[in-house]
Amino acid sequence: MNYWLIKSEPHKYSWEQFVKDKQTFWDGVRNYAARNNLKAMKKGDLAFFYHSNEGLCIVGIAKVVKEHTPDKTAKEGEWYGVDFAPYKTLKKAVSLQQIKQEPFLKNMELIRLSRLSVSKVTDNEFNKIVLMGEDNKSTL
Repeated sequence: MNYWLIKSEPHKYSWEQFVKDKQTFWDGVRNYAARNNLKAMKKGDLAFFYHSNEGLCIVGIAKVVKEHTPDKTAKEGEWYGVDFAPYKTLKKAVSLQQIKQEPFLKNMELIRLSRLSVSKVTDNEFNKIVLMGEDNKSTL
């Protein structure tokens, strides 16, 4: 299994709306690195759902339920989307500030490639953030 992080501005598409919808097609990605990450996702992979611009925090975990298919919102080029379903709401949101303050997460793509809307997450990063989302004090 691989782990990822997907970003959404909460005023455009929030975790709460995602939970209500029960599933969504993640479209509109127009960055080549993010597109390649979408193409690499496999059914069953998990992705952190990150509220960008407002909130700046990881609020939940989504699961890939259907691998990449063409993004019909694209007017030109090869762009793809992935179907996600909500998997788990974190007990406590994990803020960008908390992530930046955690030395163990200093190389996370969320920090190093901050403008990337779909990024990779290592197994250890994923496990650490899940622990932080349980009580916001955990350390490895």
